Amino acid sequence: MSAAAPLPAVLLLGGGKMGGAMLAGWRERGLAPSVVVDPAAPALAGPGVQVVSTVAGVPAGFRPAAVVLAVKPQQAVAALPGLQALAPGAVVLSIMAGVTVARIGALLGAGAAVVRAMPNTPAAISRGISVAFRGAGVDEGQAALAEALLASVGEVAWVEDEGLMDAVTAVSGSGPAYVFLLAELMERAAVEQGLPPALARQLARATVAGSGALLAASAEEAAALRVAVTSPGGTTQAALGVLMADGAWPALVSRAVDAAARRSRELAG
Repeated sequence: MSAAAPLPAVLLLGGGKMGGAMLAGWRERGLAPSVVVDPAAPALAGPGVQVVSTVAGVPAGFRPAAVVLAVKPQQAVAALPGLQALAPGAVVLSIMAGVTVARIGALLGAGAAVVRAMPNTPAAISRGISVAFRGAGVDEGQAALAEALLASVGEVAWVEDEGLMDAVTAVSGSGPAYVFLLAELMERAAVEQGLPPALARQLARATVAGSGALLAASAEEAAALRVAVTSPGGTTQAALGVLMADGAWPALVSRAVDAAARRSRELAG
C-alpha cells in the first residue's frame, strides 16, 4: 500500500485517547467514510465519520476494510461476537493490551484475520511507535493495511513471536509513563532546591522533551550521549553516581519493566 494512498473504511471500536488519536491520524491522511462505536465519544463525529453507541447501531450495508479494537479487554467479550458478519474479509487490528490473537479469534469466530499491536501515547502527536504481530490468517494486503493504519500515528515495527508483545507493552506501551514520572520528579527536586514552581516545571519539561528530541535526532547510542554530557568530577557525574548505584536506577528500571511484562501476561490469561 502506497504511503500516500488514502485509507479505506474503518470500523473503530473505542473512541478513547488512543482510538481518538489514531482516528485523527487517519483523517489527516485521508479516510473513507467510517464508523466509530463508542457511546461516550460523540465529539469524534464529523465529515465522513459517524459515531454510534453499540455495534448494533452500525449502519446496514457498511463494510469496512479494517476493524480496529481500541476498547478495554473486559469490554471485548460483549463487543466482538457478531463483528465477522459486519466485516467479512476485514483485517482486525487489536490494540488491547495483553489480549492474544487466539483469544480474539475465539471471540470473533473462525476465519478472523487478526493483527495484534501495541501503540503508545505519543501517537497523539504522530510521534508514537507501534509494534505488531501478524496472526496466521492475515494476508499480505491485510498486513499492509494494518501497517498503514499504525503508521498514520508514528513508527511501526513487527515481531514474529507473539510472546514478545508482553515485553513490548512493558517498554514502549507503558514507557511514556516512566518518562513523565522522570519529569515529575525532576520538577519536585527543583522546587526542593529552591527554584520557583513555575520555573521548576519549565526546566523539567523542556529538559526531558529536548533530550528526547536530541536522542531521536542522533545516530549515537543513548549511553554515548550520556557519557558526552558527563564531565569527570562534575555535577552530572555526582548525580549519576547516585542514580546508577547498586539497587538504584539500573535495577529499578529492570524490575519495573519486568513487573509490567508480568502484568501483561496475566491479562492474557
